[in-house]
Amino acid sequence: MATTASPSPPSRSIFLGVDVGTGSARAGLFDDSGKLLGSASSPIQIWKDGNCVEQSSTDIWHAICAAVKAACSLANVSGEEVSGLGFAATCSLVAVDADGSPVTVSWSGDARRNVIVWMDHRAIKQAERINSCNSPVLQYCGGSLSPEMQPPKLLWVKENLQESWSMAFRWMDLSDWLSYRATGDDTRSLCTTVCKWTYLGHAHMHQMNEKDSRDMEACGWDDDFWEEIDLGDLVDGHHAKIGRSVAFPGHPLGSGLTRTAAKARNFELGLTAGIPVGSSLIDAHAGGVGVMESVPVSDQNAKEDDKETICHRMVLVCGTSTCHMAVSQSKLFIPGVWGPFWSAMVPEYWLTEGGQSATGALLDYIVDNHVAAPLLANRAASRSISLFELLNKILESLLHDSKTPFLSALTKDLHVLPDFHGNRSPIADPKAKGMVSGLTLDTSEKQLALLYLATIQGIAYGTRHIVEHCNSHGHKIDTLLACGGLAKNHLYIQEHADIIGCPITLPRENESVLLGAAILGAVAAKKYPGLHDAMKALNATGQVIHPSTDPNVKKYHDAKYRIYRELYEQQLSHRSIMKQALA
Repeated sequence: MATTASPSPPSRSIFLGVDVGTGSARAGLFDDSGKLLGSASSPIQIWKDGNCVEQSSTDIWHAICAAVKAACSLANVSGEEVSGLGFAATCSLVAVDADGSPVTVSWSGDARRNVIVWMDHRAIKQAERINSCNSPVLQYCGGSLSPEMQPPKLLWVKENLQESWSMAFRWMDLSDWLSYRATGDDTRSLCTTVCKWTYLGHAHMHQMNEKDSRDMEACGWDDDFWEEIDLGDLVDGHHAKIGRSVAFPGHPLGSGLTRTAAKARNFELGLTAGIPVGSSLIDAHAGGVGVMESVPVSDQNAKEDDKETICHRMVLVCGTSTCHMAVSQSKLFIPGVWGPFWSAMVPEYWLTEGGQSATGALLDYIVDNHVAAPLLANRAASRSISLFELLNKILESLLHDSKTPFLSALTKDLHVLPDFHGNRSPIADPKAKGMVSGLTLDTSEKQLALLYLATIQGIAYGTRHIVEHCNSHGHKIDTLLACGGLAKNHLYIQEHADIIGCPITLPRENESVLLGAAILGAVAAKKYPGLHDAMKALNATGQVIHPSTDPNVKKYHDAKYRIYRELYEQQLSHRSIMKQALA
């Protein structure tokens, strides 16, 4: 009896995104509708000593391998099914020698410590000196470089670690190093080079168009700038140490994943050699790519062909820090806000990037350093909820037991300026400090809950300041989209909606940074014509949080926002008084 073979099931298009954050490496697998199939994380080591914060690229790669294998196992996906791979990472600085081995960037001399983490502020003086040069490139960084960017950090190494400076063969943004480690291709991303290295993406594209060439020669470096800040040796060899070739995010690199990266001896990704790997994104920008088109279908259909629609949105990537990403069709120069960056996130749009250096990190600091925290942490663990969820419940109980008209009003006597790690935007003052007004001797869990709420509000007032500042300089932001760990906290998001007065859309998939990284792999695999097309196909909307309609809530937050602004003015006054006293 003849039998008919059953048709084999259609092959799946599965894209892998890898994200290296401050404390862990994560991997996520997505199908061709942008649905998360499975994700996993693995911790990474970090060394902190004052303003110096360091990591190991070797440790990071091992953590990635562990996370990828675990994610594939959880998603029941074999390595052979993955059809594209993309990387996102913090904008940390990696040093390697000619063999690709780590070069220390640490006072300790520890060879493992070859990564200066994004939040490292050792180069404040170098940043001040660079900014005093008033180079034309600075106008594309909000007027000044932050010590979190790469030129000040590079100058610090040259001035303090001469042996490391002479040994380093490549200086790379972490996400570029990951794609290089995976493919052997040293092509850098427009995202990293434009946002953190002063590369002029618009100049790059202008020269590319004039040449009508497909090569990736880096045309956007301003050699006069590097000479002026005493880093002229980085110009040598057509900028070999900082990037001879630069490409759009998602550009397919080399011949794809190398055999070594696919199957290393001790740690293996467990993937197929040759799968396409896209040029990388900074993690916050990957979050933007993973969420910016996550708007309700009705909104998409209303202005489907309107290129201006996306320009009314701002993405909040809320993690250890918060990045505020908005795009425009024309370049907008905004004092104290990074950019305009050409094609650094969405191709052929100018990117404006605001930020707060400590948000999730600040909430952790406020809570962890309170005497009531250990007992609350134990209680939260016994209920299998997070400490923040427990604090939210305590606040609801306080509202129920008090005569307060609405939850936000519980903090009428408590005000927080959240600049505990300086102000990135829009004041651009790395010397700014945090302030708390309204402390008492109360050490109860209720007092901790109130301090936690006041800190959330302080962070939200900072975001309101950024949105208002951007809109006063040409943006038309009226819709926010939020992703990242803090976006899972309903109180955090509701306070932001109430304080800013905008609806906040959450994506269907919580892991927007991983999705953004996976989209790079999809573009490299030629599954979509371009990055923006992939965003529209793979982004999907979830819940929409609307601001309160109670006019008293707006009146309350307007008053607290005024106090928030006054706290910084008081700090400047105090700084001036003490400077005169010590003169």
